[in-house]
Amino acid sequence: MTALATVAAVDLGASSGRVVVGAVGADQLQLSEVHRFANEPVRVAGTLHWDVLSLHRSMLHGLRQAQQTAGRLDSAGIDSWAVDYGLLDASGRLLGNPVHYRDSRTSGVMADVLSDVGAERVYSSTGIQFLPFNTAYQLVAERRGGLLEQADQVLLVPDLFGYWLTGATVAEVTNASTSQLLDVTRRAWDDELVARLGIRRSLLPDLVEPGTLLGEVTSDAVAGTGVEPGMPVVAVGSHDTASAVVGVPMGAGAAYVSCGTWSLVGLELDGPVLTGASREAGFTNELGVDGTVRYLRNVMGLWLLQESLRTWRLDGHVADLGALLDEAARLPRLRSVVDPDDPRFLPPGDMPARIRALCQERGEPVPRTPAELVRCIVDSLALAYRRTVHEAAALTGTEVRVLHVVGGGSQNALLCQAAADAVGLPVVAGPVEASVIGNALVQARALGAVGGDLAALRALVARTQPLQRYEPAPPTVVWADAERRVRSS
Repeated sequence: MTALATVAAVDLGASSGRVVVGAVGADQLQLSEVHRFANEPVRVAGTLHWDVLSLHRSMLHGLRQAQQTAGRLDSAGIDSWAVDYGLLDASGRLLGNPVHYRDSRTSGVMADVLSDVGAERVYSSTGIQFLPFNTAYQLVAERRGGLLEQADQVLLVPDLFGYWLTGATVAEVTNASTSQLLDVTRRAWDDELVARLGIRRSLLPDLVEPGTLLGEVTSDAVAGTGVEPGMPVVAVGSHDTASAVVGVPMGAGAAYVSCGTWSLVGLELDGPVLTGASREAGFTNELGVDGTVRYLRNVMGLWLLQESLRTWRLDGHVADLGALLDEAARLPRLRSVVDPDDPRFLPPGDMPARIRALCQERGEPVPRTPAELVRCIVDSLALAYRRTVHEAAALTGTEVRVLHVVGGGSQNALLCQAAADAVGLPVVAGPVEASVIGNALVQARALGAVGGDLAALRALVARTQPLQRYEPAPPTVVWADAERRVRSS
């Protein structure tokens, strides 16, 4: 076994990206962020795109910084947000700039597909929550637009960046499962569903599991990064939540919230739950590392805060989140609550105005100040966590005893305490960079620097990373009453 692996974890989130050097061994897990960069979409001719070439340049720069910091890298791995993709032609060239999942091109597509194929047929195989931007509906929209006919391959975002490093065209299974084109029981493409959607099966690459060596960096990648020729790239849990769940220091009886732009709230299971009740409740069965299933629901996360801050800054107001959270903590809880998953919150825009409008419509007190809006957002997210954890436990027959919060939201003390109070369970917050940690751990295990199953990897996280515990306040009826307000509105 290799004593120590020095790896580069590339973590591309929906609002920012980072490259982190990880030094991983049997009793060591040290991280050093070497490059962080914005991930800002670009609207061109009415379509919202990802600026993937800018992201690629930033990734190469980050890998160069990682090489210079470490002296030598043993491998690299890439995780990213889900559902979006790039199209390659027969020569391996990118066809157009990938479209952002928040673009309006999929409007009405999901309803058309489900009226033809049927929700039960789709869910009984894919187990995926019905969201209008799932890859399946994006590809149907792409087919209607004509560009899909020119494509030779569809590569999901992390696979696209991996292709540019290695030349390998694959689909890593944890991220591929979010496409709503995968049979989650067989961990294989659902060929019959793909055909019914009018998508050529040849567009979809071979599937690989996390821990697979994708290949060595190309000569172009060596020139662009300065890494040593022959450095391998490892397929990690390429959906950032799959990597994040590896980095959750949890055991039996735990639920988790991976809290970033989105909040992914759920449980880790040995197999999918494909019942009608699960489908109606909006739960998803995304594939995880080591044959697991991430049984969860996508909840609108810090996006509401991010867009509110952006709006205030565009209006010329100084908006310091830390100060706003401190002020919000002094305000009465649950004065105003909304459903954070209301569809009007999905597109970019004036989030404070949308929240106020929804409060007005639902008879909630309308938050006027930025601090009141922040308090409304935090309480509303905590209520969504409460509902999701309780429903996941009921649908799976699981006794949940603790809630782990990882990602950027784990640094938000007001949110973590509200989550503990709302769910009625202790919250263990941290690590912040769970996706990076899970990414690095899967690489290190593939290289032989660490061994064992997920429990062993998580034990290493618990031994080496700072964690914060929040105890719930004594139970009261206020959270249940607030939940009824949201449900009845």
